[in-house]
Amino acid sequence: MKGRVLIVAGSDSGGGAGIQADIKAVTAMGGFAATAITALTAQNTMGVHGVVPVDPAFIAQQIEVVLTDIGADALKTGMLHSAEVIDTVVAAVKKHAPAAPLVVDPVMVAKGGHRLLLGEAEAALREKLLPMAALLTPNLPEAEVLAGFPVNDEASMRRAADKLLSLGAKAVLMKGGHLAGDRVVDLLVHDGQVERFEGARIPSRSTHGTGCTLASATAAGLAQKMRLVDAVTRARRYVRQAIETAPGYGQGHGPLNHAVTVRGD
Repeated sequence: MKGRVLIVAGSDSGGGAGIQADIKAVTAMGGFAATAITALTAQNTMGVHGVVPVDPAFIAQQIEVVLTDIGADALKTGMLHSAEVIDTVVAAVKKHAPAAPLVVDPVMVAKGGHRLLLGEAEAALREKLLPMAALLTPNLPEAEVLAGFPVNDEASMRRAADKLLSLGAKAVLMKGGHLAGDRVVDLLVHDGQVERFEGARIPSRSTHGTGCTLASATAAGLAQKMRLVDAVTRARRYVRQAIETAPGYGQGHGPLNHAVTVRGD
């Protein structure tokens, strides 16, 4: 299968999240990954130890040269750390790929707790990028920031999804991994429908990059013209199997096995 995905996100030197996870996930889905890197991080399984931002003009140039030559069937955004970067990405995407579906992973906090989004960027994300999203993929802490109220159970997940849809997102995948309990529930809310995904929680510390991986695998499905629910279903299956077969690297939150071959249920 083909499917060109342009990923606009930060680099993870540890290889578990960010651009590195994005490329691996799109490739595993049979797609082609191109990138526009927004920041470099010194990062491992223990956390983020340093961040060097990329100049916004160079981010725009990366997007332009890829889209005017290779093109993209879908786009995915990850770490966009400042309002200026968000403004730059919004303008470049509107100019060069206004019709391509955009998956927005609103990366705000790294797994180890390091804040990856500056305060003034939250408003820009909410007001400018979110309305462009064909799919928004927040975890519960991110949903709380964007929706403006606590999200701590399935009912509030649904309310938050409705709020984010009212702000302009076409669809929202609410990731319920932060809820307590031995079952994980995700909600895909779109077109007046709610798709509920439930599965056993996988006991593992190898969960670094799950959000990046899920969003990029879904973007690959959209690039391959899959229905949204089918793209999400395949991406969730891939992430679960990548956690189950994770290599166990590092002393903290370890990486997934991005090379896993996706099995059917």
